[in-house]
Amino acid sequence: MKYTQNEKLNQLDFSTMVVGVDVGSEFHYARAFDYRGIELSGVFKISNDAVGFEAFEKWSHELMMKHDKSKLIVGMEPTGHYWFNFGYSLKENNRKVVLVNPMHVKRSKEFDDNNPTKNDRKDPKTIAMLVKDGRYLEPYMPEGVFRELRISMETRERYIKHMTVINNKVQRWLSIYFPEFKTVFKDWSGQGAMIALKSFATPEKVIAKGIEAIANEWKSQIKRAVGTKHAVRLMKAAETSVGIKEGLRAAEYDLLSLIEEYEFVTKKLEATLSLIEELLQQVPNITELLAIKGIGVVTVAGFIAEVGNISRFEHPKQIQKLAGLNLKENSSGKHKGKTTLSKRGRKRLRRLLFQAVMILVAKNAEFRQLHLYYTNRIKNPLKKKQSIMAISCKLIRVFYTLLTKGTPYDGEKMIRDIKRIEPKAA
Repeated sequence: MKYTQNEKLNQLDFSTMVVGVDVGSEFHYARAFDYRGIELSGVFKISNDAVGFEAFEKWSHELMMKHDKSKLIVGMEPTGHYWFNFGYSLKENNRKVVLVNPMHVKRSKEFDDNNPTKNDRKDPKTIAMLVKDGRYLEPYMPEGVFRELRISMETRERYIKHMTVINNKVQRWLSIYFPEFKTVFKDWSGQGAMIALKSFATPEKVIAKGIEAIANEWKSQIKRAVGTKHAVRLMKAAETSVGIKEGLRAAEYDLLSLIEEYEFVTKKLEATLSLIEELLQQVPNITELLAIKGIGVVTVAGFIAEVGNISRFEHPKQIQKLAGLNLKENSSGKHKGKTTLSKRGRKRLRRLLFQAVMILVAKNAEFRQLHLYYTNRIKNPLKKKQSIMAISCKLIRVFYTLLTKGTPYDGEKMIRDIKRIEPKAA
């Protein structure tokens, strides 16, 4: 992977044609330049379909032949998802695709005319000039199982968010119509609570049903029945309820709709997780990661979905930077600024690592020992959150080693690798 400015600039020479593309939902606009910034063409309009992509390929080929160019680099500003189809089309034609930071485009568009104007002619040039100067990123466009895992994890996240919304709506419903229900059942989605909400959700229906009938209904549907004690508690809660008694028919219909939606999303989530587990088996050395105590399928799948093919990285620090866990510092002269995380890169990956380490510190003896060392060492002890971030970087190195070398996880070796600063003897 090319990261340094020099390595990027070395890819550009006399034989290179740089094309800047301003991406849109229906049309893209392109301009071509040589490696010095001399324009080779006017604006070329590309429709976001097969006809437009073929026209671009013909246009760029003719320009390269005319100006004696053998290499093509196409730079784009990642405008939402609109660049995906064009980007994959270029990749299929073995064209080099790079992306420029939208903030860089916004800040540098005034260089030529001292004017912040944005238009279809100006933006492609600004993008091309950033590419010419090596100020771009080479996008990772996952293929095969890595692409499928990324899509599956995005689907899972969407279902999780949907379930959270439904949960909040049900909690709101209970607070309005039967607030005492929460004192009987801590989790409304449990079997006993779900039966109650489907059959006798309001205080009036609980009272009308009676203790014995409620207990019998639970026994008929649950192997390990909730029991008469819960029925008595539910009855007392109903008798003293302060829930609103108006509009109950529509309210019950609303609740049943929410429960049906919740059950549907739950089934979809289970099916998605099964697909994720199936896809994970196609990734080499994945069982070594799952062997770590405290690491589950969702963590591993999320890591692979965000990172992709591990072989594209030369060092785990590149993954650390991808997650935005690399350090930044603002210093000038004698002033030494505070060191903090850059928080650039893939937010999902950073969040996933943080959540995984929280579980590891609680359940995995080696990682808990590492956390205690970081927070209690004599020299430069870390705060708890700083320690979690440091262990996240350690987890990246562990994952990288296991995936690239296929070696089994060795917790003792991981602890031995940590350089400890022992207190000096008095």
